[in-house]
Parts: sequence; C-alpha cells; structure tokens
Amino acid sequence: MKTGCVMALVVAGLLGLILYSSAFVVSEPEQVVITQFGKTVGDPITSPGLYFKIPLVQTANRFDKRFLEWDGDPNQVPTKDKRFIWVDTYARWRIKDPLTFFQRLRDERGAQSRLDDILDGETRNAVAMHDLVEVIRCSTTRVPTVNEVGSDELDVEFAKITTGRAKIESQILIAAKKRMEQAGYGIELLDFRFKRINYVREVQRKIYERMISERKRIADKYRSEGQGEASKILGEKERKLKEIQSDAYRQAQEIRGKADAEAIAIYASAYDQSDESRKFYKFLKTMETYEKVFSGKDTIILSTDGEFLKYLDNPTGR
Repeated sequence: MKTGCVMALVVAGLLGLILYSSAFVVSEPEQVVITQFGKTVGDPITSPGLYFKIPLVQTANRFDKRFLEWDGDPNQVPTKDKRFIWVDTYARWRIKDPLTFFQRLRDERGAQSRLDDILDGETRNAVAMHDLVEVIRCSTTRVPTVNEVGSDELDVEFAKITTGRAKIESQILIAAKKRMEQAGYGIELLDFRFKRINYVREVQRKIYERMISERKRIADKYRSEGQGEASKILGEKERKLKEIQSDAYRQAQEIRGKADAEAIAIYASAYDQSDESRKFYKFLKTMETYEKVFSGKDTIILSTDGEFLKYLDNPTGR
C-alpha cells in the first residue's frame, strides 16, 4: 500500500518535471529558435505566449527582438588630405531573421564581432575618401574657418564642402547594409552615426593655439571697429556742441545788438527832452560812472577844471 503511494508520487513528480521542462514562455521583446541536438527545428517563434518543446532533447534559444546597440572603439583614421583624427562611432541594429542569425552567428557576441569588422572598415574607407572639413562639417552652405580646416592658409574656393558629415554617415550605412545582405547574417543595420571626431594629441596643441590666435585677431578687429565708432561719435558730439555754442553766441549777439539799439534810442530820446531832463540824465550817468570807477582803496588825482570832477565839486553841476 505504502509502496504504491510512493510510486505514484514519484511518477507524478516526474510528470510534473517533464511538463515544466517542456513548457516555456516567450515574452514580448523576445524571439526563440528551437534546436534539437544543436540543429534548428521548425520556424522561429516571434509571437509572445506559452509554447512547448521536447524536454531534455530540444532547447529554446532566446534572442532580443528590440533595437540593439553597437558601440565602436575609437580609432585613429587618416583623411584624404592626410590628417589623422580620432573617430568614435555607434550604430543601431536588430535581428531580422533569427533562424539565419543563429545558424551564421549563434549569439549577439558573434554579431558584434561581425559589426566591428564591417563598420570599422567602411568608416575607414569613407573617411579616407574625404577631406577633414567634409568629415567635420554638416552644412554645405557655410564656409568653414581656418580652425575647422586646420590650415593656416584658407582658400575659400577649396574650403567649401560638397558632401558633409551627414552624407558620409549615410554612405557608410548604405555600404555596410549591402555587405551584411551579401553575407546573409540575418541582421538589419538601422542607423549609423559619428559619436565623436577629434584631432590626435600631436596636433591638438597647435590647433588650440591657432584657435586662440584667431579669436584674438577677431577681438582686435572688434576693438578697432569699436574705437573707430567711438571716435566718430565723439567727433559728431564736438561738431554738434560747437554748432550749438555758435548758434547760442549768435543769438546772444543779436539780443545784445537789439538791447544796445534800444538803449541808444532811449539815450537819444533822453537828449531830445528839455534841458532839465538832459541835466538829470547826465547826472545819473555820471553817478553810475563814479560807482564803477571809485572804490574804497582808490586814490585819484583830478583837475578842478575837469568835467569828471564837476558834480563832486558842485553837486548842481553848474
């Protein structure tokens, strides 16, 4: 009785273990290739859900269905104009045909190795076919400066770019895709970009010195232009100031002239009055003259016959 129960439990456990090892779940971002003794069996499983396989005989090989990253190693690459630069790149790819991918590359490590060979090679070829300015610049409309070209003498006609970095990236992507399709790896290259482009250490210092010199030249140019504008503004200010002063002097002279004319008219009118009025006017003007001429510290010697002493000697003026 007891032996039968034990056997039943053993059989149930074995059945449960077999059922557990035969069932597997495929999640949303996964795709599975079933192999039996190392050989592929059936079509790849790309839809999520619960699936079964022969336990202990078949194996579920899982692969990522999402976009995968390839990060290249920085390499020293020569350009067409014989300038060595460090080029760091990256790309995005995915497993398009998991069955072919498993048969040709086995896993992602093998795919990364093939991508290294293809993308690094195409990058070197593309960079070597273009000048440095073409690899650095994206826009084909802007004329690069001396710093971007890396030359002390900049010829505008030769410095203009015709391709640009974006087109070079596109050329590398197209060439790498073609090679992968020919090789039949079961993967699809989605995108390729330059992550970083830099000068090698031997020329970085010279480039930085040239950049500093160029910025100083531009700063000196702006300072010179500013000083010229300042001198122009100051000159204009002086001209306007002299113009205002001249106009003010003219107006003052006109006012003085009018005042003098009115005073002369008043003087003439006063002289045309009676003898008493003329004498009184003459007396007032003499008093004004005394006030201006004499002070407490002055000593003046005058003749008794002088006109100037008349009102001092005889207040009536007679």
